[in-house]
Amino acid sequence: MDEIVKVPAEAPAALRMMKSSSGIQGVCVYCGSGKGLSSAYAVAARKLGKELADHNIRLVYGGGSLGLMGEVARAALGAGGKVTGVIPEFLGSRELMLKDVDELIVVENMHVRKQLMFDRADAFVALPGGIGTLEELVEQLTWSQLGRHEKPIILANIEGFWDPFLKLLDHMKQETFIRAGLPVHVTVVDTVEEILPAIFANAEPQAPAQEDGVLAKF
Repeated sequence: MDEIVKVPAEAPAALRMMKSSSGIQGVCVYCGSGKGLSSAYAVAARKLGKELADHNIRLVYGGGSLGLMGEVARAALGAGGKVTGVIPEFLGSRELMLKDVDELIVVENMHVRKQLMFDRADAFVALPGGIGTLEELVEQLTWSQLGRHEKPIILANIEGFWDPFLKLLDHMKQETFIRAGLPVHVTVVDTVEEILPAIFANAEPQAPAQEDGVLAKF
Protein backbone atom coordinates (compact mmCIF):
# COMPACT_ATOMS: atom_id res chain seq x y z
CA MET A 1 0.00 0.00 0.00
CA ASP A 2 1.25 3.52 -0.73
CA GLU A 3 2.10 5.83 2.11
CA ILE A 4 -1.07 7.05 3.77
CA VAL A 5 -1.75 10.69 3.00
CA LYS A 6 -2.86 12.90 5.88
CA VAL A 7 -4.60 16.15 4.96
CA PRO A 8 -5.32 18.77 7.65
CA ALA A 9 -8.72 20.41 7.84
CA GLU A 10 -8.86 23.78 6.11
CA ALA A 11 -10.69 27.01 6.90
CA PRO A 12 -14.04 27.47 5.09
CA ALA A 13 -12.71 30.16 2.73
CA ALA A 14 -9.75 28.01 1.77
CA LEU A 15 -12.06 25.06 1.15
CA ARG A 16 -14.21 27.12 -1.20
CA MET A 17 -11.13 28.10 -3.22
CA MET A 18 -9.95 24.48 -3.33
CA LYS A 19 -13.40 23.30 -4.44
CA SER A 20 -13.61 25.82 -7.30
CA SER A 21 -10.23 24.74 -8.68
CA SER A 22 -10.83 21.01 -8.23
CA GLY A 23 -13.95 20.64 -10.38
CA ILE A 24 -15.62 18.43 -7.76
CA GLN A 25 -19.37 18.53 -8.35
CA GLY A 26 -20.56 15.23 -6.90
CA VAL A 27 -19.23 12.86 -4.23
CA CYS A 28 -20.30 9.24 -3.91
CA VAL A 29 -20.58 8.07 -0.30
CA TYR A 30 -20.51 4.36 0.53
CA CYS A 31 -21.82 3.46 3.98
CA GLY A 32 -23.91 0.98 5.93
CA SER A 33 -27.67 0.50 5.90
CA GLY A 34 -27.27 0.02 9.66
CA LYS A 35 -25.93 2.52 12.19
CA GLY A 36 -23.35 0.30 13.91
CA LEU A 37 -22.68 0.18 17.63
CA SER A 38 -20.88 3.50 18.01
CA SER A 39 -22.96 6.68 17.85
CA ALA A 40 -19.89 8.34 16.31
CA TYR A 41 -20.67 6.72 12.96
CA ALA A 42 -24.08 8.38 12.63
CA VAL A 43 -22.65 11.69 13.84
CA ALA A 44 -19.98 11.46 11.15
CA ALA A 45 -22.56 10.66 8.47
CA ARG A 46 -24.67 13.67 9.43
CA LYS A 47 -21.64 15.96 9.49
CA LEU A 48 -20.55 14.77 6.06
CA GLY A 49 -24.00 15.30 4.56
CA LYS A 50 -24.06 18.87 5.86
CA GLU A 51 -20.49 19.54 4.69
CA LEU A 52 -21.36 18.45 1.16
CA ALA A 53 -24.47 20.64 1.13
CA ASP A 54 -22.59 23.63 2.55
CA HIS A 55 -20.10 23.41 -0.30
CA ASN A 56 -22.74 22.85 -2.99
CA ILE A 57 -21.51 19.34 -3.74
CA ARG A 58 -24.09 16.77 -4.76
CA LEU A 59 -24.30 13.62 -2.64
CA VAL A 60 -24.49 10.43 -4.66
CA TYR A 61 -25.41 7.40 -2.56
CA GLY A 62 -27.27 4.09 -2.54
CA GLY A 63 -30.78 5.52 -2.19
CA GLY A 64 -31.85 3.96 1.12
CA SER A 65 -33.36 5.63 4.17
CA LEU A 66 -31.96 3.28 6.83
CA GLY A 67 -28.78 3.45 8.87
CA LEU A 68 -25.87 5.66 7.88
CA MET A 69 -27.27 5.90 4.35
CA GLY A 70 -30.35 7.66 5.65
CA GLU A 71 -28.33 9.81 8.04
CA VAL A 72 -26.01 11.25 5.40
CA ALA A 73 -28.82 11.81 2.88
CA ARG A 74 -31.24 13.49 5.30
CA ALA A 75 -28.46 15.71 6.64
CA ALA A 76 -27.57 16.85 3.15
CA LEU A 77 -31.22 17.53 2.30
CA GLY A 78 -31.79 19.30 5.60
CA ALA A 79 -28.92 21.66 4.83
CA GLY A 80 -30.34 22.47 1.39
CA GLY A 81 -28.09 20.11 -0.54
CA LYS A 82 -28.69 18.07 -3.66
CA VAL A 83 -28.93 14.30 -3.37
CA THR A 84 -28.97 11.54 -5.96
CA GLY A 85 -30.09 8.14 -4.75
CA VAL A 86 -29.45 5.07 -6.92
CA ILE A 87 -31.14 1.87 -5.82
CA PRO A 88 -32.01 -1.45 -7.47
CA GLU A 89 -35.69 -2.25 -7.65
CA PHE A 90 -35.32 -5.39 -5.49
CA LEU A 91 -33.83 -3.33 -2.63
CA GLY A 92 -36.54 -0.67 -2.72
CA SER A 93 -38.55 -2.21 0.10
CA ARG A 94 -35.67 -3.83 1.96
CA GLU A 95 -33.64 -0.63 2.36
CA LEU A 96 -36.73 1.64 2.28
CA MET A 97 -35.73 3.99 -0.52
CA LEU A 98 -35.65 7.64 0.51
CA LYS A 99 -38.16 9.36 -1.75
CA ASP A 100 -37.39 12.88 -0.49
CA VAL A 101 -34.21 13.15 -2.57
CA ASP A 102 -34.30 15.47 -5.56
CA GLU A 103 -33.12 12.68 -7.88
CA LEU A 104 -34.07 9.05 -7.27
CA ILE A 105 -32.96 6.51 -9.85
CA VAL A 106 -34.39 2.98 -9.63
CA VAL A 107 -32.31 0.54 -11.65
CA GLU A 108 -32.53 -3.09 -12.70
CA ASN A 109 -29.61 -4.56 -10.78
CA MET A 110 -26.52 -3.92 -8.66
CA HIS A 111 -24.19 -3.67 -11.64
CA VAL A 112 -26.14 -0.80 -13.16
CA ARG A 113 -26.36 0.86 -9.74
CA LYS A 114 -22.60 0.83 -9.22
CA GLN A 115 -21.85 2.06 -12.72
CA LEU A 116 -24.31 4.96 -12.40
CA MET A 117 -22.90 5.95 -9.01
CA PHE A 118 -19.42 5.91 -10.52
CA ASP A 119 -20.52 8.01 -13.51
CA ARG A 120 -22.26 10.61 -11.34
CA ALA A 121 -19.37 11.06 -8.88
CA ASP A 122 -16.05 12.91 -9.03
CA ALA A 123 -14.76 11.31 -5.80
CA PHE A 124 -15.59 8.49 -3.39
CA VAL A 125 -15.85 8.36 0.40
CA ALA A 126 -16.23 5.19 2.46
CA LEU A 127 -17.80 5.60 5.90
CA PRO A 128 -18.21 2.59 8.21
CA GLY A 129 -20.39 -0.14 6.78
CA GLY A 130 -20.74 -3.84 6.04
CA ILE A 131 -19.94 -6.21 3.21
CA GLY A 132 -21.69 -4.05 0.62
CA THR A 133 -19.72 -0.97 1.62
CA LEU A 134 -16.49 -2.96 1.58
CA GLU A 135 -17.26 -4.42 -1.85
CA GLU A 136 -18.00 -0.99 -3.33
CA LEU A 137 -14.84 0.48 -1.83
CA VAL A 138 -12.62 -2.37 -3.04
CA GLU A 139 -14.07 -2.15 -6.53
CA GLN A 140 -13.08 1.51 -6.80
CA LEU A 141 -9.63 0.74 -5.40
CA THR A 142 -9.24 -2.01 -8.00
CA TRP A 143 -10.37 0.18 -10.88
CA SER A 144 -7.96 2.87 -9.73
CA GLN A 145 -5.12 0.36 -9.35
CA LEU A 146 -5.71 -0.83 -12.91
CA GLY A 147 -5.69 2.73 -14.25
CA ARG A 148 -9.39 2.92 -15.09
CA HIS A 149 -9.92 6.18 -13.18
CA GLU A 150 -8.04 8.79 -11.15
CA LYS A 151 -10.88 9.98 -8.93
CA PRO A 152 -10.00 10.53 -5.24
CA ILE A 153 -10.88 7.69 -2.86
CA ILE A 154 -11.17 8.66 0.80
CA LEU A 155 -11.39 6.19 3.65
CA ALA A 156 -13.11 7.80 6.66
CA ASN A 157 -11.55 5.81 9.48
CA ILE A 158 -14.02 6.94 12.14
CA GLU A 159 -12.91 5.67 15.56
CA GLY A 160 -10.50 3.29 13.83
CA PHE A 161 -13.28 1.35 12.10
CA TRP A 162 -11.14 0.60 9.03
CA ASP A 163 -7.96 -0.35 10.94
CA PRO A 164 -8.41 -4.11 10.27
CA PHE A 165 -8.84 -3.42 6.55
CA LEU A 166 -5.70 -1.26 6.49
CA LYS A 167 -3.79 -4.06 8.21
CA LEU A 168 -5.04 -6.45 5.53
CA LEU A 169 -3.73 -4.15 2.78
CA ASP A 170 -0.35 -4.05 4.53
CA HIS A 171 -0.39 -7.85 4.76
CA MET A 172 -1.15 -8.11 1.03
CA LYS A 173 1.79 -5.84 0.31
CA GLN A 174 4.11 -7.84 2.54
CA GLU A 175 3.04 -11.02 0.74
CA THR A 176 3.72 -9.25 -2.61
CA PHE A 177 0.12 -9.49 -3.84
CA ILE A 178 0.17 -5.69 -3.93
CA ARG A 179 3.31 -5.19 -5.99
CA ALA A 180 5.48 -2.26 -6.96
CA GLY A 181 3.92 -0.46 -9.90
CA LEU A 182 0.38 -1.38 -8.82
CA PRO A 183 -0.18 0.89 -5.82
CA VAL A 184 -3.46 1.17 -3.93
CA HIS A 185 -4.54 4.79 -4.23
CA VAL A 186 -6.43 5.66 -1.04
CA THR A 187 -6.31 8.57 1.37
CA VAL A 188 -7.14 7.77 4.99
CA VAL A 189 -8.61 10.39 7.30
CA ASP A 190 -9.78 10.10 10.90
CA THR A 191 -12.40 12.86 11.03
CA VAL A 192 -15.15 14.24 8.81
CA GLU A 193 -13.46 17.64 8.80
CA GLU A 194 -10.55 16.12 6.86
CA ILE A 195 -12.66 14.58 4.10
CA LEU A 196 -13.25 17.54 1.77
CA PRO A 197 -9.67 18.86 2.04
CA ALA A 198 -8.47 15.34 1.18
CA ILE A 199 -10.78 15.18 -1.84
CA PHE A 200 -9.72 18.59 -3.13
CA ALA A 201 -6.03 17.86 -2.55
CA ASN A 202 -6.24 14.64 -4.57
CA ALA A 203 -8.52 15.84 -7.37
CA GLU A 204 -7.21 16.57 -10.84
CA PRO A 205 -6.92 20.38 -11.21
CA GLN A 206 -9.62 21.85 -13.39
CA ALA A 207 -8.32 23.68 -16.44
CA PRO A 208 -9.33 27.38 -16.50
CA ALA A 209 -12.33 27.99 -18.74
CA GLN A 210 -11.67 30.16 -21.80
CA GLU A 211 -14.29 32.71 -22.72
CA ASP A 212 -15.40 32.48 -26.33
CA GLY A 213 -15.99 36.22 -26.41
CA VAL A 214 -12.40 36.98 -25.44
CA LEU A 215 -11.00 34.52 -27.95
CA ALA A 216 -13.12 35.99 -30.72
CA LYS A 217 -11.24 39.32 -30.41
CA PHE A 218 -8.00 37.73 -31.57
